[in-house]
Amino acid sequence: MFKTRLISGIVLVAAALVLIITGREILLAAACVISLIGMYELYRVYRMERTVAAFAGYLAAGLYYLDLYVHWIPEQMVFAIGFLIVLLAIYVLAYPKYHASQITAAFFGVFYVAVMLSCVYQARMMEQGAYIVWLIFLCSWGCDTCAYVVGVKFGKHKMSPVLSPKKSIEGAVGGLVGTFLLTALYASVFRAQMGIAFGQIFVLAAISTAGGLISMIGDLAASAIKRNYEIKDYGTLIPGHGGILDRFDSVIFTAPVIYYLAKYLL
Repeated sequence: MFKTRLISGIVLVAAALVLIITGREILLAAACVISLIGMYELYRVYRMERTVAAFAGYLAAGLYYLDLYVHWIPEQMVFAIGFLIVLLAIYVLAYPKYHASQITAAFFGVFYVAVMLSCVYQARMMEQGAYIVWLIFLCSWGCDTCAYVVGVKFGKHKMSPVLSPKKSIEGAVGGLVGTFLLTALYASVFRAQMGIAFGQIFVLAAISTAGGLISMIGDLAASAIKRNYEIKDYGTLIPGHGGILDRFDSVIFTAPVIYYLAKYLL
């Protein structure tokens, strides 16, 4: 199991390197595909992955990613309201085929998975995006790794005993400290390429630490949904890791945090 998980992890990192370094249309298309798979996994939890409501969600996600490329939707709120109206029309016209929770899930899935994950692409397209985008992974996967190591060694106080018994407060603190130090080191190494002042190293480290904190919420939120519906994993696409949502649950949350904080603080 460990060997399978390790090999899958290496493949994921290699794929992330290629996609993010390449950027532009390749990264946009990959983010769209990953989002659609993640939405399928989420909709499957609600037993609606192949329904008209689900396909409306897939279409909405595809249109959203297309808009990131061609910029034809004048305002994002128009997109959100229009999609909600379409879903409610499906709900009414097909009644009583859908439960209200399924229509809510269809709407939720587009924003929870597709819109939030798209911030990876949007961060990459920033002026210094070739370097800033890696903060998303530093504060999600990096925080998770540091939290695990510290938690195994020093963890005594449970952070969420019912939801995730193995996570500890000590591990969480270790994850945040580790994220700060890793980001500070990363920013110091690439300071010249990023064109930032010495003080901005600590700004980036603080941004990444905030992202690390949010990544824990993302991880626990994904676990809470699984527990509500009594499933172990969202899927089996990634050997040893589960589905897309099992591996990208924290990235989904940290991507918008890093993107918007970097956009307005740097």
